[in-house]
Amino acid sequence: MFCLLTLPFRIFFGILFAVLLLPLALLLIPFLLLRALIKLTLFVFLAPIVVLATIAALVVAAGAIFLALLLPLLPFALLAVAVWALVRASQPAYAR
Repeated sequence: MFCLLTLPFRIFFGILFAVLLLPLALLLIPFLLLRALIKLTLFVFLAPIVVLATIAALVVAAGAIFLALLLPLLPFALLAVAVWALVRASQPAYAR
């Protein structure tokens, strides 16, 4: 109800301040364009670096997960290598 009662005043003062602040807004447009240009330049230069850092982090994380999953199997791998070396050493020379 309050919004409907104050609607004519809000419209009037909105139009009044829009007309009064228009020259100030026109003065700010070049600075806003310069700000947008600087942000775009930074984005163009930093985006490839961020993408490469993300890919490197994903590769490191995948390696860590792979190592964490295979680390419990290391004693069995060492045992298999020892058995393989023992069996290979005990074969006669003509069987190789």
